Amino acid sequence: MSVRNSLRGRVLRAAVVVAGGALALTACTSNSESSGPEVAKVDVAKVDTIAAKVPADIKSSGKLIVGVNVPYQPNEYRDPSSGKIVGFDVDLMDAVAKVLGLSADYKEADFEKIIPSIEAGTFNLGMSSFTDNKEREATADFVDYFSAGSQWAQQKGKPVDPNNACGKRVAVQRTTVQDTDEIPAKSKACTDAGKPEIQKVAYDEQSAAANALVQGQVDAMSADSPVTAYAIKQASDKIEAAGKIFDSAPYGWPVKKSSPLAPVLQEAVQYLMDNGQYKKIAENWGVQEGAITKSGINGATS
Repeated sequence: MSVRNSLRGRVLRAAVVVAGGALALTACTSNSESSGPEVAKVDVAKVDTIAAKVPADIKSSGKLIVGVNVPYQPNEYRDPSSGKIVGFDVDLMDAVAKVLGLSADYKEADFEKIIPSIEAGTFNLGMSSFTDNKEREATADFVDYFSAGSQWAQQKGKPVDPNNACGKRVAVQRTTVQDTDEIPAKSKACTDAGKPEIQKVAYDEQSAAANALVQGQVDAMSADSPVTAYAIKQASDKIEAAGKIFDSAPYGWPVKKSSPLAPVLQEAVQYLMDNGQYKKIAENWGVQEGAITKSGINGATS
C-alpha cells in the first residue's frame, strides 16, 4: 500500500495534460497545473423528494461545505485561466448539490486534515478522491460513487500484456504503489520463470511518465486508473489502454460518522446514476471505466 493507504496517495497529486500533441510536463511540487479539455456541463435540476431530506442546518445555509485538496487531475484541480476548482469530482458534486437544491462551497485544505475537519464540523463532507477503506470507516462514513484501481496504457497498436510484460520498459511515477510494489513483483515473477526482468523507468512526475509513453521512450505505463484514463483521453491518437483495471477499490465522500447527510448524498448520486447524468459526467472526463451503477455507504473491501 502507499504511504496514505489510498489510491489518491499512490499518485501524489500528479497532473496529466496535453499541449501541442504531446503531454506537457507539470510540476507536482509547485502545484502547477494546465488546462484540461473543454468539458460540457450536464443540466441537472432539483429533485424535491430528495431535497426534502437534507438536514435542517444544511438546508437553511443553502450550501454544502466541501473540503477538497488540489491538484489531482482529472478529478479535482484549479483551472489556471478561471482560477476555479474543476474536474470530474467537481462536476459530479455540483450535480448532487443541484439535486438537493443546494450549491457546493469548496474549501481547500491539506488532504490529511479533511476528515478531522469533518469530525470537527468545519466541513459537511470531503471530496478528494478518497479511497473508502476499513481504517477510514472507523472515523467517518463514506458515500461510494466510483471505482478506481491500477491501469496500464500502451502505444496505440503496440499491445503489451500487463501480466506478461517481461523485457518491456514500463514507466511509473516514483514512490507510487506501481513503483514500489506492482512492477517489482511482476518483474520478480519474470526472472523466477527464467525470463527477462521488466525494465522499470521511474519518473518524479506522472506527467513525465505519460509523456515518455506518448513519445515512444517506453513500451507501457502503469498508474491509477483515473489518471491513466485521462491521459488516454488527452492523447488518444498516441496511446490506449492495455488490459483491464485491477486492484480496484471504491472512492467515497467522507461525512461525519452516523450523519443523516450520508443517505441523502447516496440517494442523490443514485438518482444521477439511474437517469444517466452520472455516466455522462464520467464520459466528459474520460473516466467512465470506473463508473458504477449502484452507490452505497461504507462499501470498503479492505
